[in-house]
Amino acid sequence: MILGRVFNLQRFSLQDGPGVRTTVFMKGCPLSCSWCHNPESQAPETGFLRLENRCMACGHCSPEDLAAGGGRALGPADLEACPTGAVQQVGQDREPAELVRELLRDRIFFDESGGGVTFSGGEPLLQGTFLADALARLRAEGVHTALDTCGFGPWRDLEAAARQSCLVLYDLKLMDEARHREATGQSNRIILDNLKALAGVHGDIWIRVPVIPGINDDEANLEATARFLAPLAGIRRVDLLPYHATGQAKFARLGLTYALPGLASPTPQRLEALAAIFRAHGLTTTLGGHP
Repeated sequence: MILGRVFNLQRFSLQDGPGVRTTVFMKGCPLSCSWCHNPESQAPETGFLRLENRCMACGHCSPEDLAAGGGRALGPADLEACPTGAVQQVGQDREPAELVRELLRDRIFFDESGGGVTFSGGEPLLQGTFLADALARLRAEGVHTALDTCGFGPWRDLEAAARQSCLVLYDLKLMDEARHREATGQSNRIILDNLKALAGVHGDIWIRVPVIPGINDDEANLEATARFLAPLAGIRRVDLLPYHATGQAKFARLGLTYALPGLASPTPQRLEALAAIFRAHGLTTTLGGHP
C-alpha cells in the first residue's frame, strides 16, 4: 500500500499557481532554511505542537515542554488528554486514492477559476512514489496539477512528478554553493542540475525566489540567478517572494528558536529594483507571485 504523510490541506489558495487551488502540504524537507514558513514540515516524522490561544493551562503539559532543549516533547498522550484541542498532531498518513477523493470535492472551485491542486511542503519529492501516484490520479480526472519543489531530490522522482504536473513551481535561493549550504544546510548542485534537466523536458516552469534581506537579496546573487535562468527553455516567469515573519510563531509552538527575529520585509521599492535585474535578462518577473 502506498502512503504519503500530509500535514495540511489549504483550500482557496491563491498563490500556489493559477486560479483557486487546494494546496497539499507534505511532511519532510531536506533543507533547513532559517526563514521557513512551515517549520512543522521539516521533520519527516509525525509531530505535535501546542496552540497557545487554545491552551487553558490545565497542568497536563507545561510551557517548559516546548522549550527548546528542555522538557519532554509533546506526544500522543497529550493529544488525547488535551481538553481544548490546543495540542495538535502534525502529519497524517494518507492513501493516494482516498486523498484524491477528498480533493475532488473542490472541483467546482477549480473549474470556475481555472485552478487546481498544488503539492507543496516540506518537499514533496521526499515521497516520490506517493506524489506521482496522486498527481496521475488528478490528471486522469482532468484537474490542473502543480508541483512546488525546492528541486533537491533524485532526478527520477522529479521527472516522474513533473510528467504529471501541468505546472512546476521551482524554488531558487542562492547561486553560490557555499552560501547555499550555510543558509539551507545543503549544497545547491542537485537543485541546479535538476532545473537544467527539467527545463529541457517541461514547458511551464515558474521560478520562485524568496527575497530574504541580508541572506540572498544582494545584487550579485540575483544577477547570477538571472544569468542562469535566462537561457533555459521552459521558464515562463520569475516570482520574487518578499520575506515575512509568519513562520516565527510556528517555531515557538514547536519549541524552536527563530533565527531571524526582528528582520524586516523588503520594501516595494527594493523589490522593484531587484525585479529589474531579472527583467533586464528578458525574464517575466512578478512581485509576491501575482501577475
